[in-house]
Amino acid sequence: MSVKSLNHIGIAVRSIDEQRAFYESALGLEFEGFEDVPSQKVRVAFFRAGNVRIELLEPTEPESTVAKFIEKRGEGLHHLAYTVEDLQTRIDELKQSGLKMIDDQPRTGAHHMQIAFVHPKSSFGVLTELCEPSPQK
Repeated sequence: MSVKSLNHIGIAVRSIDEQRAFYESALGLEFEGFEDVPSQKVRVAFFRAGNVRIELLEPTEPESTVAKFIEKRGEGLHHLAYTVEDLQTRIDELKQSGLKMIDDQPRTGAHHMQIAFVHPKSSFGVLTELCEPSPQK
């Protein structure tokens, strides 16, 4: 199974409100809206850049993984997300090939997508998200 497309680029930020003008005004990207993802303890904002979204991730709690990322590395590129089909099968294939997964089963992310992360130790330091859009989207 192969990747269908680059879905979005995740960027960890302390404040979406402080950075929104850069993406809208300076870059001219289309703002698509906010979404709270309580399971990941983040608030996200999406901007359209052609066929790819830019996802700003703002932690809503100090113990969230995004808050810890910012504390350790500062604001910036957090992950690359790719669209795949049959996410559970893809997870199983990657595990069988020896890759380490953060998620052994899909979980719900923003836009009601099913998501799973490949551990950066298995993807040469790049946190990699696999996304399967819901059938309605």
